[in-house]
Amino acid sequence: MDARIRGTGAEPRGLSWSRTVPRELVHRASVAEVLLTDVLRVDATRFLAAACWSRSHPTFPVDGHAVHHPLMVVETLRQLGIFIPLRYLGVPVDTRMLITDVFFTTDPGAQPRASHGATQVTCRVRVTGLRAGSDGATAGLRLHAEFQAGGAVFATAGGGARFLSPERYAALRGPLAGTCQPPASAGLLRPDPARLGVSHARDVVIGRDAEPGGNGRRRRDRWDPREVLVDAADPWHPFFFDHATDHVPGMVLLEAARQAAALASDGALSRPTGVRLTALRFTEFAPPARIVCVPHHRTCVFRFEQDSACPAFGVLHYPSPLRA
Repeated sequence: MDARIRGTGAEPRGLSWSRTVPRELVHRASVAEVLLTDVLRVDATRFLAAACWSRSHPTFPVDGHAVHHPLMVVETLRQLGIFIPLRYLGVPVDTRMLITDVFFTTDPGAQPRASHGATQVTCRVRVTGLRAGSDGATAGLRLHAEFQAGGAVFATAGGGARFLSPERYAALRGPLAGTCQPPASAGLLRPDPARLGVSHARDVVIGRDAEPGGNGRRRRDRWDPREVLVDAADPWHPFFFDHATDHVPGMVLLEAARQAAALASDGALSRPTGVRLTALRFTEFAPPARIVCVPHHRTCVFRFEQDSACPAFGVLHYPSPLRA
């Protein structure tokens, strides 16, 4: 496949899907988790990018309909939101990126069918809302991306981000700053992975406090939606915790919301076609944040609660309404 830049006044160069971009430029420790393979600049605010979506991604596998998991859109957007500022906007590689909000929507009828190898995805990206700090460095931006495969647009996504120097980040986080791995979970009960639409127990990122039953044993089959906590079953998960972090990553929050919605709807709402997440503050590992989901027709509104505050909230959209 080939995608070319046109109208730039220069000889066009085709996008390449041959090898991944440097992992440091998308803040990934493992090359296996890098989705971007090429990014070309069209003009001051427009870019053309290539990404490979593996049909065997361990966390977001191809489902029974032979289409990719919708959160692959978000991870591709996240990597674009890091690569473009680092490669083209003069942002230093040790800068910390903080997501302020993210959204995506997919067209179920246009999504590419996963075939042999990997799906070659083309992204048309636009940067808006560029903000500079007092030192003149890029301090924030908004990104909008259009996803194509086989010549058809199948998804759009976007969001905002802030950029902080290591010194500013350390001042903001105080004693929590640093590279620490999330604490191991102790005593939490987990839903069956099949109820959440995931393949492995390690991919579960929600749980609840254990409750002794009448015979002293803990009940694992009954879940109160008001008791769901955000807590990864595997604190060394190769995707969610590819590198050490001192707060709950945005991708964990999105997956926790998706899993909580699936649990609250008895599996009826498991594959969203769209989402919008707004992050107001950091979500900490401890105490585990509570996630409250309210399914309604084709949507599920959610919010996270921690220390009497709401660090993040949003809404998930689905292709068909929840049946009563």
